[in-house]
Amino acid sequence: MTTVAVAETAESTALHGFWTRSRKAGVALAVLGIGVLLIGWFGVPMGAEAGVRFNLTFPDLAVALPAKQMVLGMGAVCAAVGVLLFATERKLFMLWVGIGITAMTLGLLLWSISGPGAVLQIDTVLKGTVLLALPLIFGSLSGVLCERSGVINVGIEGQFLAGAFTGALAATVTGNPFVGILAACIAGSLVTFVLAALAVRYMVDQVVLGVVLNLLVLGLTGFLFDRIMKENESATNLAQPFPAWKIPILSDIPGIGPALFNQNLFVYLAMVLVPLIYVMVFHSRWGLRTRAVGEHPAAADTVGIKVNSLRFRNVLIAGLVSGLGGAFLTIGQSLAFSENMTAGKGFIALAVLIVGRWNPIGALFGALLFGFTMQVEQFLASVPGGSPVPSDFLRMLPYLVTIVAVAGLIGRVRAPAADGKPYIKS
Repeated sequence: MTTVAVAETAESTALHGFWTRSRKAGVALAVLGIGVLLIGWFGVPMGAEAGVRFNLTFPDLAVALPAKQMVLGMGAVCAAVGVLLFATERKLFMLWVGIGITAMTLGLLLWSISGPGAVLQIDTVLKGTVLLALPLIFGSLSGVLCERSGVINVGIEGQFLAGAFTGALAATVTGNPFVGILAACIAGSLVTFVLAALAVRYMVDQVVLGVVLNLLVLGLTGFLFDRIMKENESATNLAQPFPAWKIPILSDIPGIGPALFNQNLFVYLAMVLVPLIYVMVFHSRWGLRTRAVGEHPAAADTVGIKVNSLRFRNVLIAGLVSGLGGAFLTIGQSLAFSENMTAGKGFIALAVLIVGRWNPIGALFGALLFGFTMQVEQFLASVPGGSPVPSDFLRMLPYLVTIVAVAGLIGRVRAPAADGKPYIKS
């Protein structure tokens, strides 16, 4: 009996050792690449062209690519990367996966614009990607600050709503968008104050608490919208448009120039906050203490770190950041506040946080991935004659990526060890 058990254990270990993350990703990319090859071979007629324009400012920067050959080439690149990852453990694993996914995406895009009259406007797609990703960037950064400290922040949705409502109201009443941004940050921090007080001080279950806070803010903003804004929107819910700040020379770079250097304040704030929070979390004394209370609070306590006080402060700071995300939804986009206008963006930010592995840089790329898929879905919906790529597939793609990440296909995803666990000083 013992011999059989040992043999079964050895067989299971060997099987698990064979299916490394590189081999799993290799199989997935090879299958996707073959799928793109089949689409290119059977779905794109010979002689079809795919129009690509890089910048509206320079209309001459446009090319007509041979659609069939390009789609077949992108499929071959994706499949080749899959074979390489399956055959050998490659260094820079994530870079290779990124190359494969990019090739697959470009192949599908070129297929979708291979019809007459369709043109892929690079700068428009990139600019839309950045704008759609912005609230997710702020929300995921808020999640990083909370969960690196050991507090689960499921209430990002509520913080977005509070920031959006308060920012729109304050900016309209004062006529100053900067006052609206400040008010939105304070509102987001007030929501996280309740989260910190109940989770850290009274040790309420943090997941349940986050859900309750979301429902509370949803009901409160809906009630205040009906009582304050609905009857007189011009005086309470019509924030002034936030001007775009154009950076000379850089804004004229084809493609990325308009997307990054001809935007409003929120884009530049995100560009500053991502590296700032990364440096603070991973390369500062405060960051070392934050990660300590998120991983092993008892050990942090023994060296004199006030665990619960640090958690409380970090959660309040996180509320300031998520409040910015709410302000962008109204002030940043010059939109009037409406009930439940966040439409689940706070929960998507949590998914971005997981994809980004609780790292500000990873969260940035995760948010851009979500923003890109949403922007591509909007672009394909406007393609003359309709897109051959089902829009439902594009809408569910970010969530598929999240499931893949959580399942461990692109490496083990592990939250901070003390995440969601209240600390009781012994």
